[in-house]
Amino acid sequence: MNISNIFELITGIAMFLFGMILMGEGLKQVAGNKLEVILYKLTGTPLKGLLFGAGITTVIQSSSATSVMVVGFVNSGIMKIRQAIPIVLGAIFGTSITGWIICLSGINAGSGWLMLFSTDTLTCITALVGIYFRMFSKERFKNHLGNVFLGFTVLMFGMSIMSGAVTPLKNNEQFISILTEFSNPFVGILVGIAFTSILQSASAAVGILQALAMTGTVQFDMAFPLIMGIAIGAAVPVLLSAVGATTAGKRTALAYLTSNALGVILSSTVFYGLNSFLNFSFISKSMTMTTVAALNSIYRFAVVAVLFPFNRQLEAISNLLVRSGIEKSVDDLPLKPLEERFIDHPSLAVEQCRDAINDMAVKAKESLFLSFGLIQSFSQEGYEHVQLIENTVDRYEDRLGTYLLKITSKELTDK
Repeated sequence: MNISNIFELITGIAMFLFGMILMGEGLKQVAGNKLEVILYKLTGTPLKGLLFGAGITTVIQSSSATSVMVVGFVNSGIMKIRQAIPIVLGAIFGTSITGWIICLSGINAGSGWLMLFSTDTLTCITALVGIYFRMFSKERFKNHLGNVFLGFTVLMFGMSIMSGAVTPLKNNEQFISILTEFSNPFVGILVGIAFTSILQSASAAVGILQALAMTGTVQFDMAFPLIMGIAIGAAVPVLLSAVGATTAGKRTALAYLTSNALGVILSSTVFYGLNSFLNFSFISKSMTMTTVAALNSIYRFAVVAVLFPFNRQLEAISNLLVRSGIEKSVDDLPLKPLEERFIDHPSLAVEQCRDAINDMAVKAKESLFLSFGLIQSFSQEGYEHVQLIENTVDRYEDRLGTYLLKITSKELTDK
């Protein structure tokens, strides 16, 4: 593998990541952020939380983004940690769907008229449709749909470049010897954690592993530890989002990490324990793009299925790891929170503004009627209470104005 192949690989990774972001943002806009608002108002059963967490992650293609939203919900008091954990578990599984989308880049339909079903033809069609919607349609919905098609096209093209760049590696003895080191579970997990921490995307890390699998040099015993490490590494952006959050917000972020960490501990203990006795024959089988996607989905589904009944225990672990602290506030009367984490999700930000404005109106009404009462029967204590409420309303006005201005920098629907 020469320097040209290295640059080609980096270019492929860059295009792959950009395609993922573009497609995810397009899908989110096509959905009209309705799923986010439903999640915002979700107070149902743990099963609903699990399903919504998986559904939203499938749409935005990022378990980290879903979990960051949930941290914001808990941090602002909208949701309890016990409600958040099923959504986090749903996000852990939902992110595996992207791997199946990536598998489309490996379709080889053969020759003749069957070429119409090849990846190249599919990519060409999605590119043409995407360009048409973006350039010739004035409807916002079709513009976003165009972004979905173009994102898919760029993702497929990036995957193709990556695959071409790593093809020479299948005959590279040094590369094969490095891969062999990953068959050590401890080393493989650490590499998966480090790699995903840098990329900040589990889906992207799995996608790159799928590209490497196309060389035929990645075996099951190499892929499995990497996938487990990728699951833990995806917690890094969620933990970073909890910086400055309340105790509850930090506990929620940690729940994402502990869920994945427990999943790795349980899975590795059971699998490698059984393998020491049964000597699984498939452990040395070469992986393909499809089998990597399947392994990722099966692993995540198993983790979620095992941990889902233990919501209370997961909450207890988070509570134990993050001790309760005294939440300091310089304000005499609490304000409805306006989460900075929701700026990238305008529908959620607007919902928070609506709640804050309603609370502001209630306080203004209270202040007005207390003022009428002071005309009839004045007291210094009553006057100071009215002043306190008035100051709270003024703080609301200041915070809402600043927050709404930030929202206007994002793309909003007509509604």
